[in-house]
Amino acid sequence: MFIIVNEFCERFSFYGMKAVLTLYFVNYLHWDRNLSTTVYHAFSGLCYFTPIIGAPIADAWLGKFNTIFWLSILYVIGHVIKSVGAIPTVGNTEVHVALSIIGLVAIAFGTGGIKPCVSAFGGDQFKEEHVQERAKFFSIFYLSINAGSLISTFVTPVLRGDVQCFGTDCYALAFGVPAALMLFALIVFVSGSSMYKKYPPQGNILGSVFKCIGFAIKNRWNHRSKEHPKREHWLDWATEKYSKKLITEVKMVTKVLFLYIPLPMFWALFDQQGSRWTLQATRMNLDFYLVITRGSSPHQILNPLLILILIPVFDLGIYPLVKLCKINFKPIPKMAIGMIIAALAFVVATVVEIKIIETIPVAPKAGESFLQVMNFAGREVTVNGEMRVPALDPKDFKDPEYLTLKFDGTQTVNVSEGNNQLCSVQITEAATYSLAVDGRKCSLVRRRTCTEIIERRNRKDTRKQSHCCH
Repeated sequence: MFIIVNEFCERFSFYGMKAVLTLYFVNYLHWDRNLSTTVYHAFSGLCYFTPIIGAPIADAWLGKFNTIFWLSILYVIGHVIKSVGAIPTVGNTEVHVALSIIGLVAIAFGTGGIKPCVSAFGGDQFKEEHVQERAKFFSIFYLSINAGSLISTFVTPVLRGDVQCFGTDCYALAFGVPAALMLFALIVFVSGSSMYKKYPPQGNILGSVFKCIGFAIKNRWNHRSKEHPKREHWLDWATEKYSKKLITEVKMVTKVLFLYIPLPMFWALFDQQGSRWTLQATRMNLDFYLVITRGSSPHQILNPLLILILIPVFDLGIYPLVKLCKINFKPIPKMAIGMIIAALAFVVATVVEIKIIETIPVAPKAGESFLQVMNFAGREVTVNGEMRVPALDPKDFKDPEYLTLKFDGTQTVNVSEGNNQLCSVQITEAATYSLAVDGRKCSLVRRRTCTEIIERRNRKDTRKQSHCCH
């Protein structure tokens, strides 16, 4: 039970923090979308690389319990640093960025380091004959992972958007709650220390596997002449140095590795739900699901929710029915069908992105600005003495086209009627303006793009419909 609660809280802290991480980069640190996506995936990649470090530490040095304990402390420290970096009053932007990166690196080593240890440590608590009890434990263990993920991806975006602190969205609270849950996870795990079965380190298993494979390849190469008898498996060339038990286990590992070849590609795409899919959602009308999810990203919520629902549906309903039809539905075809459906999901996301690009006008780039002149003066006017803008016809009104002005920084725009200057206004690059001109005065308005309007509305969690033009 201690391990189950620990895993629930740890997954809550991890997925809760990740649920708002990309929005934190874009809205709080003011990074562009490409940089935010890059850092997000670099962090995710580090989280899934560090288990390679955590496993040898547990096997050859500290043991599983001590590895989980010490790396969980690092995990908590990383969360605390990340939360402090989200407090606006703590330093300037450079300090926030530095604290955020340090916190993310600590979290990556913490979560990655304990990842290969927790489930294995849970399995150590059962004897060989307790097969059913161990199977029940891992079912509940997997359930706790998805339950923690589901609840956190719903709660932390609400804490960010619905709670205001320091006059803005409360990222400090959205990161602070996962930090508190991780601290609680550590306390719960340590509380059960006296009841655990703790086995001493038994050597670097991963290192032994690589050494066995290397020796088999080297020995086979040294005896490549035809007079040496062939062996049933290429790993059998390691029998001169390694036990049959280890060789048999390595054979099993190499067979399984072929199944993992497509998985990196799948997870590289799947992990975009926290980056590009989240950014895509900010440019869409969120009124459809805000009533239910209250500001959370629906695709992040649906993933663990559907896992919790569909596992019993398939195991207790669909698969038994398929078996009654005498269809041998093995794991590999199941994986293949799942990946095909995932590929179709990305096709749908691509189509949605194309439609978003079509409906949201292009924003001005750095070094240029868009200016719409609405000429109500009754006569033709000129902009900067070059661009002519005809008078608008009230009977046949059409939205004027935008003029593209190229400059760096700021520029003064002069509107004249012949030799008579009507007004002079100042605009900045990478912005869009509408300028209303009549015979007496000019009114300049900086116009938000559809993307800015929708993102602002979604951050404030309003229900108002946005009517925007460029």
